[in-house]
Amino acid sequence: MTRATAVRAVLAVAVLLVSVYISLTMSPRLGLDLQGGTRIVLQARDTDTVEADRETTDRTLEVLRQRIDSLGVSEPTLTRSGEDRIIVELPDVQDPRQAAEVIGRTAQLTFHAVEGPAVEEPDEKPSGSEDPTADPSPTADPGSTADPDGLTLSDEQGRALALGPARLSGAGVEDATAGFDAQGGAGWSVSLEFRKDAGQDWKRLTGEAACHPAGDDRRRVAIVLDEKVISSPQVDPSVGCKAGLPSGATQITGSFSADEARDLALLIKGGALPVPVEIVEQRTVGPTLGAAAIDASARAALIGAAATALFITIVYRLFGALAAVALGAYGVISYAALVALGVTLTLPGLAGFVLAIGMAVDANVLVFERAREECAERPKRSLRSALTTGFTKAWSAVADSNATTLIAAGLLFFLGSGPVKGFGVTLAIGVIASMFSALVIARALTEIAASTRFVSDYRSVNGIARPGAVRSWLVRKDPQLFRKPVRWLVVSVALVAVAVAGIVVRGVDLGVEFTGGRLVEYSTSRPVDVETARDTLAAAGFGDAEVTTAGDGDLSVRTGKLDNDGEHALRTALAEEGGETTKVRDELIGPSLGDELRRNALIALGVAVAVQLAYLAVRFRWTFAVASVGGMVHDVILVVGAFAWLGRPVDGIFLAALLTVIGYSVNDSVVVFDRVRELWGANRRTPLDTIARRAVLQTVPRTVNTGMGALFILAALAVLGGDSLADFALALLIGVCVGTWSSVFTAVPGAILLERNAKAPPPAPGKQKGKGAARGRQGASRRDPLDNGARV
Repeated sequence: MTRATAVRAVLAVAVLLVSVYISLTMSPRLGLDLQGGTRIVLQARDTDTVEADRETTDRTLEVLRQRIDSLGVSEPTLTRSGEDRIIVELPDVQDPRQAAEVIGRTAQLTFHAVEGPAVEEPDEKPSGSEDPTADPSPTADPGSTADPDGLTLSDEQGRALALGPARLSGAGVEDATAGFDAQGGAGWSVSLEFRKDAGQDWKRLTGEAACHPAGDDRRRVAIVLDEKVISSPQVDPSVGCKAGLPSGATQITGSFSADEARDLALLIKGGALPVPVEIVEQRTVGPTLGAAAIDASARAALIGAAATALFITIVYRLFGALAAVALGAYGVISYAALVALGVTLTLPGLAGFVLAIGMAVDANVLVFERAREECAERPKRSLRSALTTGFTKAWSAVADSNATTLIAAGLLFFLGSGPVKGFGVTLAIGVIASMFSALVIARALTEIAASTRFVSDYRSVNGIARPGAVRSWLVRKDPQLFRKPVRWLVVSVALVAVAVAGIVVRGVDLGVEFTGGRLVEYSTSRPVDVETARDTLAAAGFGDAEVTTAGDGDLSVRTGKLDNDGEHALRTALAEEGGETTKVRDELIGPSLGDELRRNALIALGVAVAVQLAYLAVRFRWTFAVASVGGMVHDVILVVGAFAWLGRPVDGIFLAALLTVIGYSVNDSVVVFDRVRELWGANRRTPLDTIARRAVLQTVPRTVNTGMGALFILAALAVLGGDSLADFALALLIGVCVGTWSSVFTAVPGAILLERNAKAPPPAPGKQKGKGAARGRQGASRRDPLDNGARV
């Protein structure tokens, strides 16, 4: 065992031990889509006097935190997103009506003088249709003079009152507490304390009200929240005119129950939002859906990983089995990294973790195929020397292919939304862990095995000393693939035309995430067919609801604007036909957020194309970069077109799959063009179409074997992942297939045609690393470090 191998072995054992310890002692943070609960995204809005910037949004968040804490929700999470958005996560909350009502109050808390009874109807609007820009013009009764800046609102008993302008805001409230007066028999009351300056304003307001006789409406003070009078107490008769109530001596009494007093105290204390907020997104996931997704993903991961491990063991024998061991180590390391970094594991993130298992074998396949080439070209060289050369020569392809995948993961994180960010994080961690698994753990295991006499003597055991069946068949047939490259491009153009026809004829079914609206999935105790559900909802006033089946007999209902009370009425209507009706999943997206997400999705795709093009142009010739990006665009159009023809929804999860397809497509093209660059640099006088043919035939075994590893995982996800992951897996299955095609039959012919018009010379010969076929042809002088130079 060499020193380098010993260092790799010690490092691998150390990392594995730490990973196992973390995995056994720490638990992952599950997102709400896995543990169940409600996620609400709030958008802070500007007012005439206050701008919704980072500072005011932070203050609003703290006020909302007080409100949420009062609801008794277990471990709520509130975070600011960007400059003016607040994300509220409420675990285990399945009916968000109360939370949304408390959180979503948009107006500031204000205190008003009552001018008297109003003659006109109050300025109240139906729930959910508040217009903060409205200009109310209340009119008081003839006995009072209503201020033109005042309001006309109903009090607690429904009587219309004319209110003066706001004299005091909720920002001046220091504290509000509910208490029970057992000795005086007054029952429940709410005590108010104001800040210093606000206390003087309160004293003046109550002093002015006290100048009117007892029982007069003008002796009342109205406390208004969200254009609704939450309390309008009379100033006590003992308070003299202009005397007013001091801050600490203020109590609101009435026939309150305990809950009413606590709610009033909560609204007064927590009602002072620095800026108004609007609910732009709301998602609810039932606990059974999250648990089912975890179980399904775990089964898919086990079955897919077992199938992948069995496949590479059959193909590469002993070294394949060692790579399978490294694959298991990869799973432990990547899981420990997710837990240690505190990454919130979402449903797309879980899918990314499972998918990365299938993609983790890519580096091992690249190395083993290069080692097979070394053994085939020089059968007498030592197994360890061939393996070392394989690792050395495969490094550039491994680095470039993983870099393109990391670019896709970065775009998912920075341009994705909500759970899709989690997919980007887990994919990035998976890529880094897979490189460590292949280049450290698998290398240490295979080098130790190659050093043993048994493995060296019995070359059929190790799996790389003899060429594989696919490689042997290709060498024997030697197909002339690119004699006429235009014909392959014609086939690709025809496929794109079919996909575009699907987009134009069938249209793209944008999910509620991109269009706005509400999508709710229900489970009923009695079976309800779609037509019956449609008729039931239409009779209940929901004629525009789109009803489809989902999962095992569940119903999916999609509507336009629908508030929480409307959703409750819709569920009640379904319960009349289906018995006990349980909400499995609920997504509400505001129209402004839908437009934003749709715009961001297009930006993400555009940035993905530009970034990949820039990276490839730096690493390769511009012709190779343009051809690779052309193949990538070809793949994107085909996947979108396939979903259009199949009538499947295009949503945020689909966007995550599409960006992953982009990374995978460029990954395949990088491997092919890396080999083209190497062969062309060594044979500068050989025509490019001949070089391209050799490169493709040499890399097809890698492409097939890597693709099979991903297909095993994706097929398991598609079959076992349920509705939550079926579309994700389907998009990637299509993407892997078309990506494999385009890397060979779209990108390579495109590069050949571009090079015919390019004036740049062939690439310079690369620096030889180790001993390969080029040494025999060119007499390269650099000696393999494990070769003593002896010849017979």
